[in-house]
Amino acid sequence: MDIVVLMKQVPDTSALIRIGEDNVSITTEDVKWVINHYDELAVEEALRIKEQQGKGKVIILTVGGESAVATIRTALAMGADEGILINDPALEKIDPQITAKVIANALKSMHFDLIIAGHRAVDDDAYYVPTAVAEYLDIPFLSMVVKQEIEDGKIQCEQIVKNGMIVVETDLPALIATQRGLNEPRYPTVMNIMKAKKKSVQIKTLSDIGLSSEEFGPKALKTRIMSLAYAPKRNAGEIIAGETVEEKAVQLLKLLREKASVL
Repeated sequence: MDIVVLMKQVPDTSALIRIGEDNVSITTEDVKWVINHYDELAVEEALRIKEQQGKGKVIILTVGGESAVATIRTALAMGADEGILINDPALEKIDPQITAKVIANALKSMHFDLIIAGHRAVDDDAYYVPTAVAEYLDIPFLSMVVKQEIEDGKIQCEQIVKNGMIVVETDLPALIATQRGLNEPRYPTVMNIMKAKKKSVQIKTLSDIGLSSEEFGPKALKTRIMSLAYAPKRNAGEIIAGETVEEKAVQLLKLLREKASVL
């Protein structure tokens, strides 16, 4: 079974993110770049499916700059077989719609039985790319997946929905998007890190996947960042004194009534 994992390179969530001087971008100097956490779940699930099936390959596909090669290598060190990076000067400024269009066009010339992606990226929270890719390819899409089983050319998934869970089934090929709880990603071993250096990472331009750079650029953006701002600072918490739970409860109610004005 051939599985393509859609992966995005994002800033490490523990990194200090600074807004750039233009007020619409972030300062990338000294930022550590990592695999988007939900995409890391996708890589792990793809590897488990391959191991269970006993054949096929796992291909990592991403759109980004040259720095994304290092992130692809991380996925290869986890056990993926090869990587593809779509990198083109016309893609310097992109949005989720453009990303989905580029990915879908690249996939049209590739063989795959299943596509796995994270249901969202932790940097922009767009929730858009996997849905749009499935729509462009006209294949079934199942999101918020926490469990999957493949048998006889079909995939059955458990999906998290509001106040519950549903079980759905569809024919392959399909695209599924991961949610927390699906698995626990493995750590690359030293041996696999060394092996990953020899694995293939293809860097393709828009023309390589049948697209013209004239279709892209700032004018093609459907969504634009108007401004960025830091979250407002929170006031320091207050520790409630008291020797017993009852005394603390009385003090808490007093503070909620007199200071917070919520009672």
